[in-house]
Amino acid sequence: MRTRTTTAAALAALTLTLTACDSDTEGKSSEVPPYKIVQQDTSGDSRDLVVEVESIDGGTNSAFDDLHAVFNNVADRLTDEADYRVSINCSTGGAAKADNRLANGTVRVDSTGTLKEANFGIAQSQTCPKA
Repeated sequence: MRTRTTTAAALAALTLTLTACDSDTEGKSSEVPPYKIVQQDTSGDSRDLVVEVESIDGGTNSAFDDLHAVFNNVADRLTDEADYRVSINCSTGGAAKADNRLANGTVRVDSTGTLKEANFGIAQSQTCPKA
């Protein structure tokens, strides 16, 4: 069984504006908005993972809840021991040097494949699709 710890720092990060600087795995669930992993490092102690979503409309959930569901779904599938930096971008509205970043998170998985720590924060005032 995996456990997830959200730190107070992650909750504080929700109030901060995050700045933005091929796999065909897709998330499909009634509770998780569809997503696609477009980049995933497969070796090393520190790995980057980039996820794209087509839209976050909130529906019956808030945009935060939708993005957090995507993040949790991705985090739950990680089993290799490493520290992961997860970026969630909108598939539209980005530029060559800047993604349309919706959220960032970090995940630590231990040597037994157990999720040990996860932190998550969203970018303020971002929309998807980009208007």
